[in-house]
Amino acid sequence: MKCVIQRVHEASVTVNQIQINRIDHGLLVYLGFHKNDAIDKIDQAVKKIIQLRIFEDEFGKMNLSIDKKKCSILLISQFTLYGNAMNSNRPSFSEAMPYEKAKSYYHLFLDKLNEHINTKSGEFGSHMKISSINDGPVTIILDL
Repeated sequence: MKCVIQRVHEASVTVNQIQINRIDHGLLVYLGFHKNDAIDKIDQAVKKIIQLRIFEDEFGKMNLSIDKKKCSILLISQFTLYGNAMNSNRPSFSEAMPYEKAKSYYHLFLDKLNEHINTKSGEFGSHMKISSINDGPVTIILDL
């Protein structure tokens, strides 16, 4: 499982020219599943995202987690995180989890995040346009 986590001032997702979700200050999380990922990794990743101390405290130090800041998350599915272009100019996505299984994992991940933090989503399997204003910039990659 890979997560690309960006601290954002704002972020939104548009499908078919309609903005379907938007957050103000918070985290934009791109999420991809490997074909061999076990479902128990979801709890580990959710816990890490919630406890990741990448928001500034009153002294300007990255010392606060999203649950302390009361911000939101925008969760975007992205199988291309498992794209491999080492042997070709055309990426192979053979390491990505199959569609139906990844869809169920994504929705479980979304539900588990929502137990802790207001989390909005993209539209799984759709062509999405993501807009964001990165804050910092701060970008963290989790490879679980």
